[in-house]
Amino acid sequence: MKNYKKIILASVFIVFVGLINGCTKLDETVYSELVSNNFYNNKNEVLSAVLRPYTHANAWVTPSGQDGWWRPAELSGDQLAWPTKGRHGEDGGKWKRLHYHTWLSDDGPLNNAWSLMYWGMGLCNDPIENLEKRSLAQMGITQAEKDAYIAELKLFRAFHYLKLMDLFGNIPVVTQVGIPAKPATLPRTQVFAFIEKEIKENIDKAPKLSRNMIGRMSQAGAYAMLVELYLNAEVWTGTARWDDCIAAANKLIAGDGGAQNGTMQLDPNIVDQFKSSNDLSKEVIFSIAYEFQKASFQPSWTGEFYHFQQDQIYGGSRNGNDGVVVVPGVFTNYEDADLRKRGWLLEGPMVRFDNGQPAIAKGGNEYDGQQIVFVDNIRKNKAGSTVSNMSEGEENSGVRFNKYKLGNQVAGVVNGVAVPIDPNYNNTDWNIYRLTWVYFAKAEAIMRKNGGVATAEAVQLINDCKKRAFTAADWVTRAYTPGTLTLNELLSERGREFIFEGFRRNDLIRFGKFTTESWWDHTPSAAFRNLFPIPQVQRTLNENLAQNPGYN
Repeated sequence: MKNYKKIILASVFIVFVGLINGCTKLDETVYSELVSNNFYNNKNEVLSAVLRPYTHANAWVTPSGQDGWWRPAELSGDQLAWPTKGRHGEDGGKWKRLHYHTWLSDDGPLNNAWSLMYWGMGLCNDPIENLEKRSLAQMGITQAEKDAYIAELKLFRAFHYLKLMDLFGNIPVVTQVGIPAKPATLPRTQVFAFIEKEIKENIDKAPKLSRNMIGRMSQAGAYAMLVELYLNAEVWTGTARWDDCIAAANKLIAGDGGAQNGTMQLDPNIVDQFKSSNDLSKEVIFSIAYEFQKASFQPSWTGEFYHFQQDQIYGGSRNGNDGVVVVPGVFTNYEDADLRKRGWLLEGPMVRFDNGQPAIAKGGNEYDGQQIVFVDNIRKNKAGSTVSNMSEGEENSGVRFNKYKLGNQVAGVVNGVAVPIDPNYNNTDWNIYRLTWVYFAKAEAIMRKNGGVATAEAVQLINDCKKRAFTAADWVTRAYTPGTLTLNELLSERGREFIFEGFRRNDLIRFGKFTTESWWDHTPSAAFRNLFPIPQVQRTLNENLAQNPGYN
């Protein structure tokens, strides 16, 4: 399972020459005696270079201990926040500024997101250049393998640019390490065109999605990128591309969109995409893969979501910094009959995952020695306060993440039922694209083509996904009709289905609500906040970077 991770970790760890600190510092620096001229001498070395960008993606694609793309993409929206809780989480006010839309051009999370993503792009550029200039005999690979590796890397590079364009709009495009040294910003329309061209030119050359390609960019991942590109084309370029979005989605839904071994299909439940063996899911298109049992490469998102003493609840060894919570009120957007409400979110008193009889899971700060009780508010409950805002939290404040499951490291008892040790403990992959998201994208494109009104096909697409969140008896009265599936309801259902998955800011902008709506401790902001500023540190390093309108 996911054997390519072992190649990375067993091989010599390479830091390539000339990689970037942001796109603006492209001087050549050798960090190791093992420079690229001494590398690429056999297939394992080649594969190590091809796979290196994916380990880096753990830092910027997923919620992680670093300020990658996910934090500004989600913490600026209406579903997730990182409030101050007691003496934890103030962090110079940077999380509050994301929630309030008062971020600054020199805020660390934005500069770090920029730097990490351009670094990842450089980790794609370097092996592309080296593969293109070396002979097959030197590398010990075939022409078909070389072409597939280059196509895969170009597609993954396009993914970096897609996410950079989403956050920052007008950005530089760099396809060679260090050339040019100080690239200028390009208009968003030109960046969009570059990404589209890169995908179309390489999609058929890349490998198909298969067990060997889990965690890597494939033809299926490229079609998913096209779906995202065209779904947001009206925002990103001013020109709607709904038919193109539908066509790309059809490639994946119909099963001819670059997947081997049969048609991709929706999983029959809400569990398979998010459990410790989710590499077996039938609907995951592209993910960041982890292999703890064999390669000690474990998920990084626990620090973002877990309580200080989460190990008590899950029966594992992972804890967190008690950071991200669900914005108050979002929990009640789920019906009680909705299996996602209790399956993906943690609320109420927590119980230990223990051998024998269950016992309470205890807190360690304001509620030291007392039971952990996650509540749907951010206020000083211990002091009896009724004020709920980004500054008033305690360690128990906020409904918590429970969507992805790491499994359990010890045997335990859940709801009175004995649970054995999970053999896949800590292996859970983080999904970037899954087929459910493609269904929703196609349904939205159909509705927007139809003046915002749902057709029978759009309704069927959403119902096929949503019905898994209800028992057969409950589903009878929950199915959408063309009359009940409005665009506003589609946005709400997107929130319920894709919470934590990194799409909320993107969705709110597309639906015209990111800067115009109020939610919990947030009021409307200026329209220029639909884009983040080009980080000031990058503009200091590179005077050719133009700032986005509205920012100094």
